[in-house]
Amino acid sequence: MTVRVGVIGAGVMGADHVRLLHGFVSSAEVVAVADIDGARARAVASGVPGALVSPDAWALIADSRVDAVVVASHDSTHAELTVAAVRAGKPVLCEKPLAPTVAECVEVVREDDKAGGGLVSVGFMRRFDPAYVALKAALGEGRCGRPRVVHCVSRGVTSAPGAVSEFSVTGSSIHEFDVVPWLLDSPVTAVSWHAPEGESAPGLRDPQVMLLHTADGTLTTLETFLNARYGYEVRCEIAGERGALRLADPALVVSSLERNRSTGYPADWRPRFAEAYRLELQAWIDAVVAGRPSPLASAREGLTASAVAEAVIASMRDGGRTVPVSLPAV
Repeated sequence: MTVRVGVIGAGVMGADHVRLLHGFVSSAEVVAVADIDGARARAVASGVPGALVSPDAWALIADSRVDAVVVASHDSTHAELTVAAVRAGKPVLCEKPLAPTVAECVEVVREDDKAGGGLVSVGFMRRFDPAYVALKAALGEGRCGRPRVVHCVSRGVTSAPGAVSEFSVTGSSIHEFDVVPWLLDSPVTAVSWHAPEGESAPGLRDPQVMLLHTADGTLTTLETFLNARYGYEVRCEIAGERGALRLADPALVVSSLERNRSTGYPADWRPRFAEAYRLELQAWIDAVVAGRPSPLASAREGLTASAVAEAVIASMRDGGRTVPVSLPAV
């Protein structure tokens, strides 16, 4: 069986999904691409023989030639497009976040439940990254003993135009809001937000530091730095009662004034997580073919990550106080 996939969004993420589905994922065929920028959609579709440019996202979802949908459009569109795909009875992989607000996530979960559950997958690709998978396995084997502190660092070159502090949380830090409880097998129960004085751009405090408390008693520190300049870098270390586990990185001195290309740090996330995205897409397609539940993050897990983000933003707006994470009834 070949799964005919329609991709909504032809920006960086959408274009990369098209490329991977076309060239590196078995049993998948990209049959349609939609984007609010028609020229951009045509450019992406031109790399896939036979792929059509759909006039809009709604037409793509309704198209009988499309079996499954990838939503990689602007975050603000995720919820309504995912709901539309569910109502059409089509499996949908929605890029993170599932939605920018908890209220929107709740609506997605309710629609997925009405349809029988399992149609929605959320693109938290770090769950498929070989390094994170190995880290989780080592932790499960007890190689550092009981975890006590997790340290996470996520840095980029420059923020997107118009990025504000809240976007840093919902668009970047949310990866850790998913992967930390996944690593620890323990939910985030309370959070606090902190940042150095001053704005790096209007409305943007950068870097940001967050503290996450999980139910198992572990404390996580998370630094999100959108404008680190030198390159894209992700770190994770777990310090336990009998040792430490960390994602290995070269020991390098890097200029903080400008990106040092000799260091080998990439300009964005795609090289670092290329294999994770491929494995994630393959796992999703394999599940669709087999008619079994998707192994990707579920709609409820997407809701949970957004609830953590909402608590962080509440702390941000209230002087950094510790805020409990509250999950709404669905």
